Amino acid sequence: MNLLEVRNLTVTFGAVTAVDNVSFQIAPGETLGVVGESGSGKSVTAFSILRLVQPPGRITRGSIVFEGHDLLTLSEREMRQIRGARISLIFQEPMTALNPVMRVGDQIAEALTVHGMASRTEARQRAAELLDAVRIPDAARRARDYPHQLSGGMRQRVMIAIALACRPPLIIADEPTTALDVTIQAQVLDLLRELKARFNLALLLITHDFGVVAEMADRVAVMYRGRIVEEGPVRPILRSPVHEYTQNLLAAVPGKHT
Repeated sequence: MNLLEVRNLTVTFGAVTAVDNVSFQIAPGETLGVVGESGSGKSVTAFSILRLVQPPGRITRGSIVFEGHDLLTLSEREMRQIRGARISLIFQEPMTALNPVMRVGDQIAEALTVHGMASRTEARQRAAELLDAVRIPDAARRARDYPHQLSGGMRQRVMIAIALACRPPLIIADEPTTALDVTIQAQVLDLLRELKARFNLALLLITHDFGVVAEMADRVAVMYRGRIVEEGPVRPILRSPVHEYTQNLLAAVPGKHT
């Protein structure tokens, strides 16, 4: 049984259709890479799953079935219980996603206390353990730091720790390495792969980079102008893409990923 099934999702911004009749599914423990250039509808699709599309954007059609429930039929209160606890989001720019005036350990602890998963004392201890799990050295001390005291790579690790805090079965990673230099990018992708295996996470990986998809994903969905134009297991699509847009995206990747 699939963990997530998106069917015929359509999202409009006024007269503009940003996501056009999109369908895909993710099995437990699977990584689906959604790849396409800026403006192709990838992030709008991700935010739609969590019902975080900002007005004037609205979901006009479709269903988003997660763990057997259509998320589009739930109340906002019920959605708040799912966000973070059952589906987490890793944003692409941690400096804007993290609270600048709150210690990073407290931000991780808050993810646990908000969902009633730990007392304050337990949550603080768990925050240090999570920072350790995402390979931040001297985790107990760094938990007392503010975001500006950490490097870009460390801030992204804090975002991953927050996303993992409640052990959700699905994590959506929206361009998780875009703001990082190449070496740190590789470390963060390694970390995501390791944590995915350790916690049996399903991952929806949003990216414009086919190299990241080749390294991380089981299946890939290629988005172009709000539609999925090609979908399937990663290796066959890398070896013999059918759609012209996929061919062009792959042609832009340095080196060969096969």
